[in-house]
Amino acid sequence: MQASAKTSVLKRLQRIEGQVRGLARMVEEDRYCIDVVTQIAAVSAALRAAEDEILRDHVAHCIEHAIASGNKSEQRRKVAELMDVLNRTTR
Repeated sequence: MQASAKTSVLKRLQRIEGQVRGLARMVEEDRYCIDVVTQIAAVSAALRAAEDEILRDHVAHCIEHAIASGNKSEQRRKVAELMDVLNRTTR
């Protein structure tokens, strides 16, 4: 992972960690269910944004490197790997 993406993703994950701790407090305090579900949706969206950033970095770095290498086997492997992870994350 590129250094700038790593820094950005780590900051996102730290914010998400705080959100999840906040969710636990909400449950402990018997907060209104709809408020809890709303915050769960916010955490889910934040995780998707982190996932998107990591995938973009992967395409910009690893996939691009495989294409530039000219190695057809490596290119196929990287594209297959990307397709597999996209299939898993879109279900």
